[in-house]
Amino acid sequence: MTSLLVIIVLVLLAVALWQLTKIFDLTQVGSSSDDSQVASDNDNNVQGYIMFGFLAFIYIFTIYGLLKWGNLALHTPASEHGLLVDNLMNITWVLIFTVQVITQGLLYWFSFKYKGNKDKKALFFADSNKLEAIWSIIPSVVLAILILYGLYAWNNIMFVDKDEDVVEIELYAQQFKWTARYAGNDNTLGKANVRLIEGVNTLGVDMSDKNSEDDIVVTELHIPKGKKVHFKMRSQDVLHSAYFPHFRAQMNCVPGMVTEFAFVPTYTTAEYRELDFMKEKVAHINKLRAEKSVELVAKGGTALDPYTFDYLLLCNKICGASHYNMQMKVVVDTPEDYKKWLSEKTTLAQDIAAAKAAEKPAEGTAPAGDSSSKVIDTVKAVVDTVKAAVAKVAMK
Repeated sequence: MTSLLVIIVLVLLAVALWQLTKIFDLTQVGSSSDDSQVASDNDNNVQGYIMFGFLAFIYIFTIYGLLKWGNLALHTPASEHGLLVDNLMNITWVLIFTVQVITQGLLYWFSFKYKGNKDKKALFFADSNKLEAIWSIIPSVVLAILILYGLYAWNNIMFVDKDEDVVEIELYAQQFKWTARYAGNDNTLGKANVRLIEGVNTLGVDMSDKNSEDDIVVTELHIPKGKKVHFKMRSQDVLHSAYFPHFRAQMNCVPGMVTEFAFVPTYTTAEYRELDFMKEKVAHINKLRAEKSVELVAKGGTALDPYTFDYLLLCNKICGASHYNMQMKVVVDTPEDYKKWLSEKTTLAQDIAAAKAAEKPAEGTAPAGDSSSKVIDTVKAVVDTVKAAVAKVAMK
């Protein structure tokens, strides 16, 4: 209701200002004014200086943004190919920034230098082959280099040698959570289909496939440091995107098809927490949380818990109302800790067997429709007899 009132007030204020301008125009009737709508030398000078002011605003705001928010960018990559991606990104940013500074400066300088003047006449020429060659060849060469470098980086991320020893993991996306499936000892994921989803088999794994017998399904992702992890991705409902920001990896999860990428983690979670920039960042975040907690407690709320860094798997597509909350904790272990963690997990086949066993009647109980139904009928008959006896006594 408050928002509606604010909007109504703003609309009425705009109407009032419009009416005031009309009144002002009426007061100027009969006075001498230049209404030819042709820019004078003074108008051109004013516009030229305004353009210089806008140019200064662009440069000042750009520098301010770099100083103010430059530290919020991702820092050290946690995968082997991350350095390659960061180099490509940095080269692109330097090129964009350099071209932007030069072209914007020239644009506004020429606009000011060649502003309209009654004593000047514009010089026109039809074309310049030399200029056209310069502004066509240079961007083409630069873009070709960036594209080739990008393809090189992409191939490094996507290429997985069939004979290479990798960890096979499936990432299953659905609104609004992630589930991971490990290939088990045979390092081969079993077949799956959404039509097979039933009970604890929430990923639709085909249990008739022998490769599915040792598959392991978890909700917290663990991967080993120093070993290539090959991810295969599926989506149950809409388009999602598996995004590992610290590993510089991202791939769409498309319903009806399997997408993939691979990377090699270079820092365990514990090692990344100990990097100087991360300790400084965590300390800054916890300082802000402590200040906010004082405010919350003063209002009768609950203090915020201290922040601890963890790698995260995020969804980078707007997939619905709870898209912001679609994330999974990623833990990078040492190879030894990874093997120990994985060995403690039960397989999907064991989970399904346990679920079926829990559905069966307890041992020693009679099957439904047999002696149990006879007992129920007998109890009902006794209850009816007692009710009849009580009624006779009450009538006497």
